[in-house]
Amino acid sequence: MLDPNQDAQASALLWQHWEGGTRLDEIPAAFRPSTRAEGYAIQALLESRSAAPRFGWKIAATSVAGQKHINVDGPLAGRLLKEKVLEVGAEISLATSNMCVAEVEFAFRFGRDLTPRLAEYKVEEVLAAVTTLHPAIEIPDSRFNDFCKVGAAQLIADNACANLFILGEATTADWRTVDLATYEVDAEIVGKSAHRGIGSNVLGDPRVALTWIVNELSALGITMRAGEVVTTGTCLVPIAVQPGDEVRADFGRFGKVSAKFC
Repeated sequence: MLDPNQDAQASALLWQHWEGGTRLDEIPAAFRPSTRAEGYAIQALLESRSAAPRFGWKIAATSVAGQKHINVDGPLAGRLLKEKVLEVGAEISLATSNMCVAEVEFAFRFGRDLTPRLAEYKVEEVLAAVTTLHPAIEIPDSRFNDFCKVGAAQLIADNACANLFILGEATTADWRTVDLATYEVDAEIVGKSAHRGIGSNVLGDPRVALTWIVNELSALGITMRAGEVVTTGTCLVPIAVQPGDEVRADFGRFGKVSAKFC
């Protein structure tokens, strides 16, 4: 098990690359995590460098295809930092981006705390703690040159490829009676291409993904706090973007969200 000093070294190195828009091959062996728990311990220290309270959480690798792409055997949790949250329609520079993709996602805001416990939370309990559903776009990135080969522990330490995030307005539609697993979402790169996805691409159902992260955090002794937002993973194959593109995502009755790239 890594000690606190090793965790701090790894976290400082990843933060340096995140803020500098630079990358590394791997975390040096002297303080490289080898387990998910070690990865989460390093990730937690990234949050301590933020000037604001945690905005929420993201889930990476919620599809089988996504898991195969980055060579992991299950989803990963990451922290959303408030200073990385942008306004709808924001213009985003790709100058230092490694991934250059936009991901269209269902996001949920919690209205009350869900504290750690021994028994796993059920979907119904988690949804009862949610106040609002939002359309969202995540713009992930990695601090690793080849994020497909470093493994789950290092990807978790790297905040599960978290980077920038755009949260749309809370829907006024009655989302609780809708089967989100079969709900289709459309997106476009304006003037270039059309894309379609479905809720079942997110661990079979975005509500199941939401429950997964609550239980993942519970096992780590972390409370899901009232006011926090969880973005549950992309409904579509990640959309490759380049400077000049505008991505618009249409969630039908649940609203729209967009981002521009430069």
